[in-house]
Amino acid sequence: MQVIKIDATNSHDNASDDELRKVIYSHTTDISHLEEENHILKQTLTQMRAEFDRMRRPPLMVCEVREIYDKNAMIRVPNGNQFIVEVSADCNDLKPGDDVIVEQKNLNIIRRINSSKRFNVERFVIMEKPTVGWGDIGGLDEQINEIHEVIELPLKSPELFERVGITPPKGILLYGAPGTGKTLLAKAVAASTNSTFIEIVASELVQKFIGEGAKLVNEIFDLAKEKTPSIIFIDELDALAANRIDLGTSGEREVQRTFMQLLAEIDGFKHLGNVKVIGCTNRKDILDPAILRPGRLDRLIYVPIPDARARREIFRIHTSRMTLSRVNVEAMIRRMEEFSGAEIHAACTEAGYFAIRAGRVKVTSSDFVKAIEKVKRMDEEESGYTDMFG
Repeated sequence: MQVIKIDATNSHDNASDDELRKVIYSHTTDISHLEEENHILKQTLTQMRAEFDRMRRPPLMVCEVREIYDKNAMIRVPNGNQFIVEVSADCNDLKPGDDVIVEQKNLNIIRRINSSKRFNVERFVIMEKPTVGWGDIGGLDEQINEIHEVIELPLKSPELFERVGITPPKGILLYGAPGTGKTLLAKAVAASTNSTFIEIVASELVQKFIGEGAKLVNEIFDLAKEKTPSIIFIDELDALAANRIDLGTSGEREVQRTFMQLLAEIDGFKHLGNVKVIGCTNRKDILDPAILRPGRLDRLIYVPIPDARARREIFRIHTSRMTLSRVNVEAMIRRMEEFSGAEIHAACTEAGYFAIRAGRVKVTSSDFVKAIEKVKRMDEEESGYTDMFG
């Protein structure tokens, strides 16, 4: 009997040990989970502290290097002041004009910004490498030949002019009614010479504060010289270069200052240089003679409203990718009398829309008739508004 009693006690002890081990294991599992969570929280806290310390650091400044003096440099801070500062040992090969990052307290240069030089004027201009070709322009053969002689030939073959001993004009003036292809001509010559096309509206050069407009003009020509070969296209030139009259207002004086800076910049580059200027206006009659004198924009090229032959060429260009069905081209050309190139393009686009609305992929003569009438109505409404408001 004594033996049996011992076995029962051992069994009870074994059961208690198993339960104890289970309890210990469950607590160990909970502790491991808590330790892992605690480790993650500590990492998060460390990251947050580092982020907090980073956010508390004073901001750095971007400055421009003006001059280099051995281990020092002259920098220009954003407010215009200039300082001689120390240069970090890691910052090598600095050059005047580089943008650098400096500390606010002592203005020491930390590093150079690896970015291409940007001009403030870039937000005022459209700068591109045009893809327009001479084949995209119809009915302006005479104008194309003149532009080829005055702009394209000096850029591509300046040695010809040196041999003959003549100096080509520095620029040209394209004038004529709106929508006749003046901008298209300028883009085509830029594409044919692989030039950077810098387009700006003259009214944007007239700024509120004294000297800002002249500064913009200066930066435009600096940008053009940086991106050579380049063509500066100034649209609505009459907004800046109109006949000067003394109204006695500060606004008029600022326009004149900006205009004088434009003349100075045109005078400042070479006839056979890699920068050409193309002006564009609908009002040649009000331009100041100073901009048209020899040595400036002295080649005047008139861009007329297209005649029947020119309208036929323009119509062919704009319909070359369209799917036409039974279109009487000659009848359409007659209907579009007095249309500019832009209006012919608008009529072709509207004809395509009429076909789409009808659920067709082919454009018919009736689509073109409706489109031409719509463009004519739009022109009449626009002229009505002009008469009403002057």
